[in-house]
Amino acid sequence: MTGPFTVAIDGPAAAGKGTVGRAVAARFGFRHLDTGLLYRAVGARVLAGAEPVAAARDLTPEDLTVEGLRTQAVAQAASEVAVIPEVRAALAEFQRWFARMDGGAVLDGRDIGTVIVPDAEVKLFVTASAEVRADRRFLELSPGDPALTRAAVLADVEARDARDIGRAESPLIAAADATIIDTSCLSIEDAVEAATARVAEKLARR
Repeated sequence: MTGPFTVAIDGPAAAGKGTVGRAVAARFGFRHLDTGLLYRAVGARVLAGAEPVAAARDLTPEDLTVEGLRTQAVAQAASEVAVIPEVRAALAEFQRWFARMDGGAVLDGRDIGTVIVPDAEVKLFVTASAEVRADRRFLELSPGDPALTRAAVLADVEARDARDIGRAESPLIAAADATIIDTSCLSIEDAVEAATARVAEKLARR
């Protein structure tokens, strides 16, 4: 397809929005951006000694491909730098440029449909209970960290939710016109089917 077409996917950590986003992008031939990686890359640079705002302003595409961005420590740092307004402003321009490129784009994050591209053609809010999300994150991280406990992961998920929802700048909320997909009791196939059906519906109206 030609011209911009943006799919904005928001939701809390470990709800499945990244998996849904990649599947939607593959299904329709759109580009995909996991915007959480932007904040993880900044978080990783901060852990290495960089100042948060400078790290965000100097971020390059290569920073999104370094190893170690999926660790618990980087996730924690990412959540903390994400509440800094100057960091969010520094990363917003890149996200908006990506979203409106010709050929279609899928972006997943925390404020895509509410702040970054509120005029997105499709808005999805992918969510799940904190307990379900903690179990998923535990299964993902525990092989590399035998000392990790489900209780610790749940506490981290709940703390991140509180920060994301309670921050003054761009809090995590579903856009008023977003389609809600609760993956607590859905298979990934069913979640992807719900998302692709919504995108196909919108494309058919163009």
